[in-house]
Amino acid sequence: MSYNDVRVLFFAKAPIAGQVKTRFIPLLGVDGALALHKQLIDLTWQRVTEGTQWPMELWMSESGREAWFAGMCPEPAMYVQQGEDLGQRMRHALTQALQRAPNVLVIGADCVSLDTNYLNDAISRLRSGASVVLGPAEDGGYVLLGVRHEVPAGLFEDIEWGSARVLEQTRSRLRAMSIDWQELSPRWDVDVPGDLPRLSRLLTENPKAGEQIRQYVHVAVE
Repeated sequence: MSYNDVRVLFFAKAPIAGQVKTRFIPLLGVDGALALHKQLIDLTWQRVTEGTQWPMELWMSESGREAWFAGMCPEPAMYVQQGEDLGQRMRHALTQALQRAPNVLVIGADCVSLDTNYLNDAISRLRSGASVVLGPAEDGGYVLLGVRHEVPAGLFEDIEWGSARVLEQTRSRLRAMSIDWQELSPRWDVDVPGDLPRLSRLLTENPKAGEQIRQYVHVAVE
């Protein structure tokens, strides 16, 4: 199957000590939180690309980190996020990617519960005519957002990014704009130490996960 009509945007924070996974620092320390962040990026990338052919674009939070990401993604497919908040950054990235393909998904680097079947479902719904596809997160946000042909004007306005109200506020925006959307089943991401036991269970099913992430998760759930 051809995926020339698809782009998957992988949003990742640049791996900078003290600036990533800060909620894990009291448990793992600065270096441990950084290592966990790096390993989550690697694992999520593996899970959403394994055995697939859809074009991936890596959107990093700031420039100057291309060398670290080079092992996953070729530099021509690397981009730098632009905007003051997450909504502005997603709007910019989606708008740019829609110039290259009519069906575009954006996902987060710590959404390790995503897999190729989940993304295929979202792609199928867009191809079947859905204007917007949402992958709800159990914490009240979303782990995936897909759009077809255009980014609805105002979709990212008046959203409390980082709060448990993101998903419901996004639904409200879509209702206000009279846009029909489709939702996938809820998934989880790794935001707080309480997510680590579930990550530990996922790792038992993923033999390709690095030993380092197993060590940090083991320490955290002891």
